[in-house]
Amino acid sequence: MFLGSWSPSFNRQSRRVALPKKIRDYLAASEIILSFGFENCIFGFDIKSWEKESAKQLDQPLDMRRARDIRRLFFSSAELVKLDNQGRFVIPDQLLEYAQIKKPIIIGAGDHFEVWDQINWQKHKGRLQGMVR
Repeated sequence: MFLGSWSPSFNRQSRRVALPKKIRDYLAASEIILSFGFENCIFGFDIKSWEKESAKQLDQPLDMRRARDIRRLFFSSAELVKLDNQGRFVIPDQLLEYAQIKKPIIIGAGDHFEVWDQINWQKHKGRLQGMVR
């Protein structure tokens, strides 16, 4: 499972971010899938988790508008990204712009990880904490 949170080094000009070792150790390969996430974050999947989530999306009936819209968002923004030897990867432009990342934070979300802008994550996390109090 993808667990924890990290503030990795990030070069805005090269769009390169380092994936934390704990997340890299969980991956079976040096490739990940990145896609638009909800609430302006980027979803990151290992290949097996991507295949499972894709199957769930493809099982949804096409006559349901919400299912079509989620499928469109999910698959149209997805990109296969290779990690270098140090676990770094380049965030594609469209995903970087979508998530408005200036200073990233990577959080574990169970079957996937998410890349957020730190300010946006702190705001969202505050709302979530308010719901459980």
